[in-house]
Amino acid sequence: MLLKIKFSIRPPGADRIHHVNEENVRVVISRLPEELTARLRAVHFNDRSWGGRTFGYVPLCGRGEITLCALPPRMSISRFRSKRLPAEEFGARLGAKWPELAIRRFMLYHVFLHELGHLQIVDAKAKSARLKFAHEKLAEEFANEWRGKLWAEIFEHPDPVHNPPTDEELRTLQANKHQELIP
Repeated sequence: MLLKIKFSIRPPGADRIHHVNEENVRVVISRLPEELTARLRAVHFNDRSWGGRTFGYVPLCGRGEITLCALPPRMSISRFRSKRLPAEEFGARLGAKWPELAIRRFMLYHVFLHELGHLQIVDAKAKSARLKFAHEKLAEEFANEWRGKLWAEIFEHPDPVHNPPTDEELRTLQANKHQELIP
């Protein structure tokens, strides 16, 4: 199934970059049960984040496709994330610019999983596609549940994006927080 998924990329403009790529997404997909990715036909990388307000989306006309958006190289994602989703879970600090690794974790293990959640059928007998698939609340629960399952055990991979922040990363975040407070 993994080979059947098509990928497309549109080079971003200005200073925006694609924080994740096809290889990163393929690793996440390979870690999931096939029934969760069975509907996924394509993953697109584009530059339609509408000023950094949108990280990804599922086009309404194509319920088998996920789009991940290019974003600025450094930004704080804190104001966009759910209140129940701490920045530290990805290796960042609330109210500060997020490290590249934290943005990449967020894009793969929250945004991508959230959008994949929208592809899950919740009511197969629904008369309209709008009611057939998971909406925001269920997509958010899907992302949180599967991130928890995937990060429950260390995944042997050279790229640290595929694991939760290490204790050392979290200590560095705390140390940087205290340094900013010292005049």
